[in-house]
Amino acid sequence: MGLINLLTSNPLAFVIIAAALVLSLAFHEFAHAYTADRLGDPTPRRYGRVTLNPIKHLDPFGTLLLLLAGFGFAKPVPINPNNLGRWGTLWVSAAGPISNLLIAVLTAVLMKIFAGNFLAIQILGIVLSINVVLAVFNLIPIPLLDGSRILGALVPSLGRSLAQFEAQPFSFLIVMAFIFLARDPIGVIINNVQGWVERLIGV
Repeated sequence: MGLINLLTSNPLAFVIIAAALVLSLAFHEFAHAYTADRLGDPTPRRYGRVTLNPIKHLDPFGTLLLLLAGFGFAKPVPINPNNLGRWGTLWVSAAGPISNLLIAVLTAVLMKIFAGNFLAIQILGIVLSINVVLAVFNLIPIPLLDGSRILGALVPSLGRSLAQFEAQPFSFLIVMAFIFLARDPIGVIINNVQGWVERLIGV
């Protein structure tokens, strides 16, 4: 179910969830861009992506999908692997999910601090959940996701095959169709890992 349904049934929840999603996605993409920039690839800076400004990171179609279908995506950060090398590419790919896990941990700490504030706990719980989902989902090793690029850096021969697939004209539609059709088992995986992470950080 997309976020758009909340707009009429619970406008406050819509605003909170939408804001948390936009900011979390922006931070995720900023982490990719910042890491690439620090490791010597000027490509993200050339495209204006080394910023926390959400407008620079949101993809119009991905945002629309988020509103209507309940899942979507931000604009991928352009990088040049030739400037980064194998391990640099791995760290750039991992930076996004790591940033979301760091937000989740910080949120868990804040939830303990504001334990007596019901509204704060509700908002922080949403932020925590969104960032755990973003981290886990992006670590799934299927093309176009960070997990695929991490796997490709660890296994270069597989990485070349994945890159060739991603270069195909209809690769995006194929991956989106796969995610949609496999949304139930993917959801189970995400929920299980989310529960494990929340227990680990004491929520």
